Amino acid sequence: MPPPTGSPDPVEAALPHGFVLPHNRFSRTLDRFIVRAGEIAKWLWPLLMAVIVLQVTLRYGFGRGSVMLEEIQWHIYSIGFMIGISYCIEVDRHVRVDALAEHWSLRRRAWIELIGLTLFLLPFALLVAYQSAPFVATSWRLAEVSVAPGGLPYRWAIKSFLVIGFALIAIVAFSRITRCTTLLYGVPRALPPSDGGRA
Repeated sequence: MPPPTGSPDPVEAALPHGFVLPHNRFSRTLDRFIVRAGEIAKWLWPLLMAVIVLQVTLRYGFGRGSVMLEEIQWHIYSIGFMIGISYCIEVDRHVRVDALAEHWSLRRRAWIELIGLTLFLLPFALLVAYQSAPFVATSWRLAEVSVAPGGLPYRWAIKSFLVIGFALIAIVAFSRITRCTTLLYGVPRALPPSDGGRA
């Protein structure tokens, strides 16, 4: 129940300035998993740059292109991107349009976040993961490979990240939903600020 008009909101007073959702024990466990996945995936980007430099050097320096290196590039990019989306959502570094929202109260922003996550992001992520599963299973069953001469033999592996990536998005969306309910309703119970940390 919102506080009487004119009285300070105890939730907003306890939180740092800006849109920071409190953590609960459930969200903290899920978010740690997402952060670990993101921290592992971040090493894909230096690897991708190294592969690109090698490909360019071979092609323009020695006149030798490589289909395998080209496919490795988009495989690495795809994996990094699919894992990176959930990480960006967890650390709240994804693109937002806050021209209006920055003037709203913390509770109103939490309501908008809750509605968006519940009605749009979570159902979409679950739907894509569910619909992708048979597609990925067929690729595994056929041990699908690249159709290009000299391409990679593990096409089934890259397709697996359709399910993995959207499953991670669903996990982080559910985690943020619980953080919204923690702020709005006090359920699940919030962790102390020292344990809660960032958004």
